[in-house]
Amino acid sequence: MQAPHDILRRMNKLTPNTNQICEPWVSVDPLGEALHFLHMNGVMYTRSEFTAPWGLALPPFPNRLMFHVIMSGRCWLKVEGAEAQLLQPGDFALVPHGEGHELLSEPSVSAIKLFDLPRELVSERYEILRHGQGGAETSMICSTVRFDHPAAHQLLRLLPKFIYIESWRTPHWEWIQSTLRLMAAEARELQPGGETVITRLADILVIQAIRAWIAQDPVAQTGWLGALQDQQIGYAILLIQREPARPWTVALLADEVGMSRSAFAARFKELVGEPPMQYVARWRMNTALTWLKEGDWPLGELADRLGYQSEAAFSRAFKRFIGISPGMARRATA
Repeated sequence: MQAPHDILRRMNKLTPNTNQICEPWVSVDPLGEALHFLHMNGVMYTRSEFTAPWGLALPPFPNRLMFHVIMSGRCWLKVEGAEAQLLQPGDFALVPHGEGHELLSEPSVSAIKLFDLPRELVSERYEILRHGQGGAETSMICSTVRFDHPAAHQLLRLLPKFIYIESWRTPHWEWIQSTLRLMAAEARELQPGGETVITRLADILVIQAIRAWIAQDPVAQTGWLGALQDQQIGYAILLIQREPARPWTVALLADEVGMSRSAFAARFKELVGEPPMQYVARWRMNTALTWLKEGDWPLGELADRLGYQSEAAFSRAFKRFIGISPGMARRATA
């Protein structure tokens, strides 16, 4: 067993297979690094203006996350399999699995399908929706987004059906309210760069919502999330995610975190739910899938970057974990 200072020394050394030095102030917080990868892509925003009575049925958006920020008024959120939730000004609701759900002025109101309502398209990614029968007003920002990084996918799969943040009960109430006011102002008067501002503000709100859930829900202390918060197993996961091409073995990972091979393998499987080398292979393939979506990488180069000796070996592993060939994955995103 190695002393803690030996582990710290390893954290700050030259990272293998790169030319970058891990400076002492670079985060070695695995959970924080997972949250770091929650950068939104493919964002679509809707400024919704409702007058009671009204009801909106949103369809499922596979592989998307949806959120709603209440600017004024109130509404009910209904997600199948969960209790209806009242949302009021300043509240933030996150539906992380892209499930269909309803927003209603009252729980008894019938909902109209989103795509049956007229919408004003302001830009390619921004629209305005007005609906209702002239009663009490409710204003909100609604959004669908996707996350492409495999660490984001791993995290989002563990989240509940929806996350609700009642802003005035959080210790961060003031800055959350300031963020919401700025987002509302940008939504009302969309200026050059306004979509980018809204996206960055939404990044902050989504991460804060997930942080709040992790801090409050005992479920977040188990499984992969629990493993990230374990000093040694969490650091091993961080190493795998930072250096997927490194020729990892169970013995090498155990040595990096100062554990015996057998103790490391048993603890990793207990916390993560699969053996270390299966996790390594799965992470590599999810990384490859992200790279296939982002660029026109030759398969041979992808295989080399992920530590495979041949394109054929890489393709077999990719199909085993992803379910389709690399070529099919590339064509699906074209």
